[in-house]
Amino acid sequence: MTIDKILQFFVVKEKRFFPLFIQSAQNILKAADFLVVQTKTEDADDRRMLAHRIKECEIAGDTITDKIIDELMDAYVTPFDRDDIHQLAEDMDTFLDSMRDSSKKIAIYQPKAASRKLVEIAEYIQSDAKILLDITGHFENMRDEVKKVDDLCDKIKENEHICDDIFETYMSNLFEMEQNAIELVKQKNIAQALEDTSDVAKSLSNTIRSIAVKMS
Repeated sequence: MTIDKILQFFVVKEKRFFPLFIQSAQNILKAADFLVVQTKTEDADDRRMLAHRIKECEIAGDTITDKIIDELMDAYVTPFDRDDIHQLAEDMDTFLDSMRDSSKKIAIYQPKAASRKLVEIAEYIQSDAKILLDITGHFENMRDEVKKVDDLCDKIKENEHICDDIFETYMSNLFEMEQNAIELVKQKNIAQALEDTSDVAKSLSNTIRSIAVKMS
């Protein structure tokens, strides 16, 4: 085998990761879309149906993560540090798992009414998922697009700060206004799960930013 063919083999191996990360981000966005709809609806059956759809996304996400790990085990050359690829795959999976936890709580607790504040948090999570999909599209040319990736990571960080503010306002109003202790606990747990999901998105963006720094 000539040196050109050997190098071509390495390049092909390296590029196999990019479509898998894009596929993972597309699946995450699909789940986030379902989550926004679920936070808006007050129908119990619809809430359970949407939770099931998000569970399907979670299962699909696990399959994609397994494929990334399999490629990592098999590849001679990787586009990023091997540990970074593993961490990125796991962080994306955790983001999806956190959405699933939020949706499961909504389906199980069945709060008496939809809350605009919780819808807002879900919409910022959806925004994070859209940004993540945008970021994965820059992975193949990361060395030339580090600034663009860093700016997108900043947007996720800004979203998390906004979600913190929404969460604090929501919790303050909840403890002041809600007289039913059971309903208070339900809504508190749902709000906390959604806010935690925003935190997970920020942690994921930090992992991406770390990769970008190493590539610069």
